Amino acid sequence: MYFYARKRVSSPASRGVEGGYYDWRRRQPAETRRESANRVLLGQIREVFEASDQTYGSPRVWRQLQKNGVCCGENRVARLMQKAGLRAAVPDRAWPRTTVPDPRLLAFENVLERDFAAEAPDMKWAADITYIPTEEGWLYLSVVLDLSSRRVVGWAMKPTLGRALATDALEMALRQRSPDEGLIHHSDRGCQYASEDQREILTDHCMLGSMSRLGNCLDNAPVESFLSTLKTEHVRRRRYQTRSEAKRDLFQYIEVFYNRKRLHSALGYVSPMEFETQHHPSRETSLAAEG
Repeated sequence: MYFYARKRVSSPASRGVEGGYYDWRRRQPAETRRESANRVLLGQIREVFEASDQTYGSPRVWRQLQKNGVCCGENRVARLMQKAGLRAAVPDRAWPRTTVPDPRLLAFENVLERDFAAEAPDMKWAADITYIPTEEGWLYLSVVLDLSSRRVVGWAMKPTLGRALATDALEMALRQRSPDEGLIHHSDRGCQYASEDQREILTDHCMLGSMSRLGNCLDNAPVESFLSTLKTEHVRRRRYQTRSEAKRDLFQYIEVFYNRKRLHSALGYVSPMEFETQHHPSRETSLAAEG
């Protein structure tokens, strides 16, 4: 018995069905509306992240997006950042301290007593010193922080750790702010802040000196936090060849980014200058007039 295979003849209808099936197999899955929205949002997240010099985590990125008019959830931002590998800078090493008390110099009492709240600018200032590594050697940075707005109101940078470092920063703050009598100036017990030059400036401007307890950095927590942020977000990610290069870069961070742009969690996620403008506009106007 012989069997003959019948040649299969497909109809035009069946060929159309088969062609559509194979066309579907060849096509890539279409992007969903949600995926498209996430792609656009991730682009906006990257812009904010890069504008912060890669220092913002998801809470600050989300806050900045809200200010930019982008409607999204904080958890969604965090999820997209994690998936894209966008991580904020974190501390990875300890930094040496610069507080060197001089037993021959008188120290101020701790008048501030960790009461860091201030109803208005230029009522309470906090000061501290740190140092920045460069290929030429250490660059010492002194800052004066207003505790109301967390704004850096005075700073100085020098290659040596002398008393002029602290006095120059304080004098800069006084030139810029012209505070009323009775301002509390708080610092650690370093010899730069206990010097006769420092005391003379405080007396001449009717300021009240205050100092942390020996070895207790929490007594000066806000300015310690600022210096930690500076090192974590900025300094440790750079390699300065010269002190001049470091000075230019630190100026950009303090005056251009931190004071004017960086969202501060203690201020409701606005920058120090925004905070002063929003809450004390008369103060900002008077400063602009004096300048």
